[in-house]
Amino acid sequence: MGRKKRLLPLVKEMEFIDAAAEGKAVGKYNEKVVFVPYVVPGDIADVQLIRKKKSFLEGKATHIHKYSERRTEPKCEHFGVCGGCKWQNMKYADQLYFKEKQVVEGLRRIGKIEVPEIRPILGSAEDYFYRNKLEYTFSNMRWLTEFSKDIDFADRNMNGLGFHIPKMWDRILDIENCYLQASPSNDIRLAVKKYADENKLEFYDVKKWTGFLRNLIIRNTSIGEWMVILVVREDDKEKVNGVLNHLADKFPEITSLMYVVNPKTNDTIYDLDVELFKGQPFIMEEMEGLKFKIGPKSFYQTNSKQAYELYKTAREFADLQGDEIVYDLYTGTGTIANFVASKAKKVVGIESVEMAIEDAKENSRINNIDNTVFFVGDMLKILDDEFIGEHGNPDVIITDPPRAGMHGKVVRQILKAAPKKIVYVSCNPATQARDAAILSESYNVLKIQPVDMFPHTQHVENVMLLERKPVVLK
Repeated sequence: MGRKKRLLPLVKEMEFIDAAAEGKAVGKYNEKVVFVPYVVPGDIADVQLIRKKKSFLEGKATHIHKYSERRTEPKCEHFGVCGGCKWQNMKYADQLYFKEKQVVEGLRRIGKIEVPEIRPILGSAEDYFYRNKLEYTFSNMRWLTEFSKDIDFADRNMNGLGFHIPKMWDRILDIENCYLQASPSNDIRLAVKKYADENKLEFYDVKKWTGFLRNLIIRNTSIGEWMVILVVREDDKEKVNGVLNHLADKFPEITSLMYVVNPKTNDTIYDLDVELFKGQPFIMEEMEGLKFKIGPKSFYQTNSKQAYELYKTAREFADLQGDEIVYDLYTGTGTIANFVASKAKKVVGIESVEMAIEDAKENSRINNIDNTVFFVGDMLKILDDEFIGEHGNPDVIITDPPRAGMHGKVVRQILKAAPKKIVYVSCNPATQARDAAILSESYNVLKIQPVDMFPHTQHVENVMLLERKPVVLK
């Protein structure tokens, strides 16, 4: 007979003193930190402890005795069930305070770095309807927010089109309204679901790998162009044509209407062909007169307006005079590279995704930029002495790595290349602080600029300027 699981205690009137990763608030119990979701620093609540780790505890609030002054009413009816926007019950000014604090404390605690100039975080002018891309999932067994054993599932419509429940790969919350993307995003999603239900199209069953409808991707740009991509499991032309003709008739503002047949057991479409149904095979974004072509698989920052603020900061920190060789590491589709090209002698972009590099080259071509060159390859392998010898020693390196930050060997190669300046753009202040600690052997961190790209979440971007230390002659 198995040992009975020991119940963890209910802690009465815990006060929350800080905000932490994953959108959780921080309390304390018996000298250990406790992480609890959907509460706000300043709240006082009863907390049922649910998980015990070596250095921390996790819990859930069962009753709130006192509400924090930092609190506000969540706008979304799905708050608390949907995995997104976990800080929506916190005033936006307080969200910005904790994001800036996260950046500064990460540098001090992880990087052991004190920064001379810390600029106030750049908040988003729009804290709702700011995203330019959303991906929804179809499911034939949607998540029930109100459950009873008396439910008759035989006659109940269990189809859902929405987002994954946190940490549940097979559970989809059916979304009525989402406040992340501008109109007509919600209307498009609801129209697809209504048409599918009325025409008895099968929603996907992720456990059995059956069903026709799999995903719906909606993208838009600041100049009013819209892309809709329907992902289906099988190439049934009659069903595909039915859905897409319905969308084309109902939403003439859709400028790019596409579909993908995905018979695989995973959701990624990056290894699959995208078929154009109607319109252009891309949408266009603009920034300072520059045009950026966005295809169905292209990466582009999901908050267009804040991306502009981010890139302006990176360009300002680089302070290019027109005669510099600039390396843009992890260049993606070359957005930053093309954005700064007019201020540089030459920009060298490096990226591991071949399709992104093709987009980067195309973006240079359509903007008549002739001083950029782009290379595809693993940063660890491509950025070596031979590459630098061939393309010139960088005066400035701009780096915008993924959340994991830069590999230690890449950091060492940057130190070896010894550019005058490094502009480090990061979506993860913790890994940025780790990398900055290594770079601090030869570089001083002069200033940082946090940028909020994702209101109502704990995520924050940060731009850092590092300058090479003067050589001390012995």
